[in-house]
Parts: sequence; structure tokens; C-alpha cells
Amino acid sequence: ARLVESGGGLVQSGGSLRLSCTASEYHLDDYSIGWFRQAPGKEREGISCISIRDGPTYYSDSLKDRFTIGSDKSDNTIYLQMNNLGPKDTALYYCATDFMVGAHCPATTTIAIENFDSWGQGTQVTVYS
Repeated sequence: ARLVESGGGLVQSGGSLRLSCTASEYHLDDYSIGWFRQAPGKEREGISCISIRDGPTYYSDSLKDRFTIGSDKSDNTIYLQMNNLGPKDTALYYCATDFMVGAHCPATTTIAIENFDSWGQGTQVTVYS
């Protein structure tokens, strides 16, 4: 199985983007799916996770006011709505999962990165001022 991210691009400060994560072979609602990002020279950062058991979990208090994770059942997509973007949001954004049916979202970024073994190729987000 492979996760595929899309929706990244170049956006001006203050703008918005909606990233999508999909996998054609699976109903993503059956799993816990996380969004992460990694900027050049920095560690991978957890943003959020969503599962049918828990709903949304946010790993970053500083991002939860601007970023929203959700599920779009009509096209089997887990999305990340990002608003009021700034240059510090420039990074490669990934979705990931462990493809365990009915799993809870990991409690922390560290556990999520350790346990999630299926990662997409990433979608680049670049924000200019």
C-alpha cells in the first residue's frame, strides 16, 4: 500500500493551502493517519493525527489554531487545511500510517514516527513573504 500526498505549492504569507492524503487500495477512515512536516536541517515535526476511534489529535499547540485535520469520505481522503501560512511553515509535508485497522492515534510525535511505517513521498509547501 502506498500513501500519496498532494496539494502543496507556492503561496504568499497569509494564504491557505489544503493538503490531501489518499491510498487507492484502502479506506483511510479505517486507520489512524498522521500529518508531519520536515524543513531543511530540522527534525520531522508532528502536526496532527485522526482516527475513527479518537477523532483528531493535535501534536503541536502552536499549529492547532491554524491547521485542521479532517476526513473527506466522498473521495477517501485525509486532508490538512492550513490557514494564515507564514515562511516558517515552509517544509515537506508527509502523511503516514501503520495500516492497523481501528488503531488509536499515537499519543506523541515520537511514538507516531516510531510506529508509523508507511509514509508518502511528501508534498512541498513553500511560503514567501
